[in-house]
Amino acid sequence: MSTYAEIKAQIAELENKAKEVRSSELAAAKAQILEIMTTYGLTLNDFGGSAKPKSAKVRQPVPAKYRNTETSETWTGRGRAPLWLAGKNKDDFLIK
Repeated sequence: MSTYAEIKAQIAELENKAKEVRSSELAAAKAQILEIMTTYGLTLNDFGGSAKPKSAKVRQPVPAKYRNTETSETWTGRGRAPLWLAGKNKDDFLIK
């Protein structure tokens, strides 16, 4: 029966072998892709991609639609209504 230390050593050895095999397979795949792209004159743009990642759009804050005249608290009209608006007509608090 193997000991814990022997099994850990085997795991480490297998992980190293897996890294080596993966890197050699990636190198072969890259070479094959490069050969095909060169043969047919393809670029990354032909695949609908680009070398530069697209930047994320910055969300603009939603302007407030309602204001509590007593405390100057505001609400955008999205999500759960604030307590100061409960049981009251929203139109009375519209920001004009």
